[in-house]
Amino acid sequence: MSIQAYLVRCGLQPDAFSADFYQQVADYQLQLTALTPASTVQWQFRVPELGEGGSCSLFGQLADEPYDLVPILGGQTDANQQLLARVTAVVQFYQAHSASHWFGVYQRRKNPAGETVLVKLAYFGAESRAEFPLTAEFAAISNNSTVGLSGQGRIINDVAAYLAQGGEYYTCDPKVQAEACLPLLGADGAVIGIIDSEAFAQNLFHGKELALLVAVALTLPALLA
Repeated sequence: MSIQAYLVRCGLQPDAFSADFYQQVADYQLQLTALTPASTVQWQFRVPELGEGGSCSLFGQLADEPYDLVPILGGQTDANQQLLARVTAVVQFYQAHSASHWFGVYQRRKNPAGETVLVKLAYFGAESRAEFPLTAEFAAISNNSTVGLSGQGRIINDVAAYLAQGGEYYTCDPKVQAEACLPLLGADGAVIGIIDSEAFAQNLFHGKELALLVAVALTLPALLA
């Protein structure tokens, strides 16, 4: 999918971006496609306790049991090891080149209960929930679920202002002041996952930061296929 086609599909205006922006995206894509898979991956990770309605409890309060990717991925197979290694390499590249404080890659899958969710494959930053339900009810409070259902990106450079205007927002880390959530699209344009990035400062997701995020969104679908 071309950069322009992706921007149109996820609700961004291609004409609003400069030629330099398109070149930055293309340059990042070249670097991302040349990455070597990570040498180590994480099959389990700590997650917050979830409160009523599936929201986070007090920030920093973790569940006793870690989340295990093995059941939802269908086993700790060589293919899944390679999947996580490739995705982890992208996350590590993003961390090295972004001023973001949190970033995660989610894939659309059915969990063992038969529910369609976004499951977190790899991330950096504070502990966070592992699955986001892909339901209209959860989308009412979650940008991740909204983007996962609609395929429309969400770029919020001032979370406080967004909330004051009545925007829905899933608050797990109160330090987050800006967030960008973009869809991962298959060859047919269907949503196969999302990426989510969060910052502790406002107005991060412009220019080169946004170009990096778009490049990651364009690179990951081939790794998830």
